[in-house]
This record gives sequence, C-alpha cells and structure tokens, in this order.
Amino acid sequence: MKSNLLMNFTLDKENKTVHVKRGFNASLDHVWSAWTEAEILDQWWAPAPFKSKTKSMQFAVGGRRLYAMVGPDNQERWGSIDYSSISPKTNFKYAAAFCDSNGIADSNMGSSYWDITFSEQGNSVIVDIAIKRDSLSELEKIIEMGFKQGFTSAMESLDKIFEAQK
Repeated sequence: MKSNLLMNFTLDKENKTVHVKRGFNASLDHVWSAWTEAEILDQWWAPAPFKSKTKSMQFAVGGRRLYAMVGPDNQERWGSIDYSSISPKTNFKYAAAFCDSNGIADSNMGSSYWDITFSEQGNSVIVDIAIKRDSLSELEKIIEMGFKQGFTSAMESLDKIFEAQK
C-alpha cells in the first residue's frame, strides 16, 4: 500500500546523519505505542517479507530491546536497541547495533544513534527521526544495504496497522 502521507528522506553526509520525517494518520497514543511496545513493533519493525521477533524489551532509560528480523527462510538477523532518553509521547533516543542472539554487538557494523520526535499536526502525527553514524563510511554502508527501501517498507506496514484500527 503506497501512502500519500508525508515521507521525507534526506542524507546529511557532513553530519553523518539520515533524516526521515514521516506522517501517520493516527492518534499520538497509537503512534507512540507502535514505536514503544514490543507486541506492536513485532508487527511492523522489519521490511516485508521479513518479520520482527522481540526476544526481550525494557522500554526505559537504560533498558534494551533485543530482537531478530526473521527472513522467509527463517534466517535471523539480530539487533539491539539501548534506550538513553525517554520523554513520553514526545521523544526518545537510543543506540542501535547489529548483534548476535545474546546481544553481543557486531564490531564490524558500528552503531546508529536514533533521535525520534513525535508531534501532532491536525489529525496526523509527524515522526521526525535523525539517525547518526560514527563515520560517513558506516552511513554509506547502511544506505547501500537498502536502508531507505527497507524503512519505507516498514512504514507502509505500520500504515496498515493504523488503518486496521479505524
């Protein structure tokens, strides 16, 4: 399903950052829950045909989400998210890394530092995301891996969840 909602994707090479601004036709409560509750994250936090599977999650400052993106062949690609800041229904920040099923980071891939802000605009919610990497080469590597296409696919899955809630 292609959305007519806002989806801006910009690359800031000088600051080693990807900026994504995305609109959702849903309430702030629903959008915040979709980004912060494992049961809902698992329904959309992977580009189709992959599925997300949370092993553990504590959405709190100092907490962690450990999850896998499971492919159609049941191959698991693990990731961790370490929460560093949470302002309910406004913003949260975390460091994300590829890892093994025990949460041990893949030292070849580095980390992404996410800063996610939520704001209401009329009947929509805008999610403004800044994703910073330690180096330009790391940033270019995730772009080459298909980050934009994969993230767009995940956003479309989230749209379907909100549409079903109506």
